[in-house]
Amino acid sequence: MIDAATPSYTSFDGHKRIASGSLPVNGLAVKHALASGLPGPLLTFCDQTGQVVDIDIRGSDAEMLARLPPEGHQLQGNESALIDSAESGEPRGRGRPKLGVVAREVTLLPRHWDWLAAQPGGASVTLRKLVDEARRANVDRDRQRQTTERAYHFMSTMAGDMAGFEEASRALFANDAAKFRQQTEAWPTDVRDYVRYLACALPLAEVPSLAP
Repeated sequence: MIDAATPSYTSFDGHKRIASGSLPVNGLAVKHALASGLPGPLLTFCDQTGQVVDIDIRGSDAEMLARLPPEGHQLQGNESALIDSAESGEPRGRGRPKLGVVAREVTLLPRHWDWLAAQPGGASVTLRKLVDEARRANVDRDRQRQTTERAYHFMSTMAGDMAGFEEASRALFANDAAKFRQQTEAWPTDVRDYVRYLACALPLAEVPSLAP
């Protein structure tokens, strides 16, 4: 199983896997592969999401590594692997302390707001409780959906023009592991093994280069 709490990445040169592990490991592998003139394309994927991430490989190895975000920060989609100035440790200005609460807009009908306002603790406390209850009730379904989506993100990028892609996609979303393995069997070895790893249709022990 992929560890959701520890961000990890996998890089490819064309259909060949060239690195797996931390962001620095992948960044160096991509940088050196580009310098050696490998044909590419060179792509790095987040193991937790299956999406391509962008690593800024300009400058020396040390300069590139210094620009990477702190260990434990998971890149999202095409987010660039650069340190966010908001996380740079600069002194915070005066105002409310950072408590981990994120303010975002929520749109509800008037009857919803009326009901929330009447609950103990008000709207914010009640919404947090409802979200926590929904998360607990749907944890297995949410995990399966995330697993399916990360495998599909990768395969649509790397295998969209390969034989069996449509059938493999249908099997993936139907959670038909046997048919998924059958339809991906003829794909390039590294692409096949990695997409099975993302889909949890292949035990981690069967992919030695991805094993801890």
